[in-house]
Amino acid sequence: MDMMFIQKLKFDRKGLIPVIIQDINKGKVLMLAYMNKEALKRTIKLGKTCFWSRSRKKYWVKGEESGNYQIVKEIYFDCDGDTILIKVKQLGKGACHEGYRSCFFRKMIKSGNYKIIEKKVFDPKKVYKRNTE
Repeated sequence: MDMMFIQKLKFDRKGLIPVIIQDINKGKVLMLAYMNKEALKRTIKLGKTCFWSRSRKKYWVKGEESGNYQIVKEIYFDCDGDTILIKVKQLGKGACHEGYRSCFFRKMIKSGNYKIIEKKVFDPKKVYKRNTE
């Protein structure tokens, strides 16, 4: 597969680029994570999202522990080449490691506080082997 488009991307000084993951059917933004060039190549090869963990310093495939894989359908990059958008078919119940469909389950309200606008779709303690906090 020709990957010339990677040359158009602007990775930061740590070699990373933010990636927005969006549900292809509903349009809902599910999460934001980071990739380096190798994670992007792995994503394209696997057809599933693969990211670089900044905290654990390793590659990870979304769903490898939870079974909530993301099947890549379309890949876009913005006009500046500094952000990737991947539209996916979200398998399983959700994308968020806290048990929600989307990582964006909190909404700011006028008072400066927030409210949770989604219901949990799975129990993370039953899905993940490691502590997810």
